[in-house]
Amino acid sequence: MAATGALPDGRGGPHAFVEDVEEPVLSTDDRHHLSKVLRLRDGDPLTVCDAAGRWRPARFGNRLEPSGDVVEVLPPAREVAVGFTLIKSGRPELVVQKLTELGVDRILLLAAERSAVRWDDGKVADNVERLARVVRESGMQSRRVRLPVLESPQRVLVAAQGPGVAMAEPGGSGLDGDVGLLLIGPEEGWAAAELGDRRRVGLGSTVLRSDTAAIAAGALMVALRDGRVAAGS
Repeated sequence: MAATGALPDGRGGPHAFVEDVEEPVLSTDDRHHLSKVLRLRDGDPLTVCDAAGRWRPARFGNRLEPSGDVVEVLPPAREVAVGFTLIKSGRPELVVQKLTELGVDRILLLAAERSAVRWDDGKVADNVERLARVVRESGMQSRRVRLPVLESPQRVLVAAQGPGVAMAEPGGSGLDGDVGLLLIGPEEGWAAAELGDRRRVGLGSTVLRSDTAAIAAGALMVALRDGRVAAGS
């Protein structure tokens, strides 16, 4: 039976994802990274996680040896989601990496009406797979026990349905806990139909690049959700 507890803090060595924490087995790529890049030796500590909230300490070797009880981390009280638009000269890998590190639960790739970048149908699957690898690698680095869901590119009007959605827009209201999904537009701004009468949220007194705005949004929303800052502060 798993104990309910805290997140791994990094003092227990590197972090790796496995299918089953009861009988942990490393993938070939992860074993190569741990042994050849991080230089782990037999008996060195690490933590293993199933990416679904369960983790435990272990010892590295030809076979991973569990060295402590399984810990189950409860999911956050509410989901934090950020959608960002693909932009010319943008770096979606960096945005996905940082949103994962920050603790965002869901990442949406947006195709806005004024987007300067559109992935060809034949490249969507490859690009999403590449970003999914970034999610996994960033989750290992940041010791996450649950990985964010990465959603394939979708139109803004599709993503903006449902409660708790807000649009990032200069001059908008302050961010608060009522916003569960914040959408970041292209450098050219939102089209009128995309904005509609949806709530508009400002992210500061300056105009941010879209990728910068997405990272800032993730940091603020997670801090609000976790009680590290107060709304309006």
